[in-house]
Amino acid sequence: MHFTSEQRFDDGVLEREFTLGEIPGILWTPASAPAPAPLILLGHPPLGLRRMYPRLVARARHAAADGFATATIELPGSGDRPRWPAVEQARADLRRALEAGEPVSDEIVDALILPLVDKAVPEWRAALDALLALPEVCGPVAYSGGVISIGVRLAVVEPRISAAVLFAGSFVPRSMFEEARQVTIPLHVLLQWDDEGNDRQAALDLFDAFGSKEKSLHANMGGHTGVPQFAGEAAAQFFTRHLT
Repeated sequence: MHFTSEQRFDDGVLEREFTLGEIPGILWTPASAPAPAPLILLGHPPLGLRRMYPRLVARARHAAADGFATATIELPGSGDRPRWPAVEQARADLRRALEAGEPVSDEIVDALILPLVDKAVPEWRAALDALLALPEVCGPVAYSGGVISIGVRLAVVEPRISAAVLFAGSFVPRSMFEEARQVTIPLHVLLQWDDEGNDRQAALDLFDAFGSKEKSLHANMGGHTGVPQFAGEAAAQFFTRHLT
């Protein structure tokens, strides 16, 4: 891990950009909490860190106020990372289906999501190796938001992740339902009831499939970006219970 820049905000939060091989990322650490701080991995949709930065830094600073370090990495095929022709084609097929009012086929969902999961999850695990080697960061570790299928796979294969907040706002391949049955960590799942880009019934079925003994579903009226403030506060309380 190589740090490339840093800045400190007026609340004392330290932001440092880094690279891990070809993968860009950002680490935020709190000023007031005694080091080392528990870590939350901030997931996000594959829109690029630059575009997602305002939301990510807001989440990071709220987490820092509760004493948590946070980190994120650029997803494969996003930002300045090389594009994937096959995934770009799947995105084009998805747009055509949605614009035509047609059902989104399993083939489109698989082509769009599964390659991303297969590549992103090992990268998240490599980033976690590097982050936990820093003196200012420690476990326990949680995962928050982003593409829900990435969160599912991480919860299955990464034993250092002890809890997760998942956002049911992306398409889910059928194969991920079987993986969901293997998830056993505590889960807090957010669902926007009127999310125009999400299959509500699939989200409910995925929640039902999770094998966790402790899991809660928080459904709110509104579209994809209309998550109410109290839902975010409930997620913060979930992390406080499981990371401190």
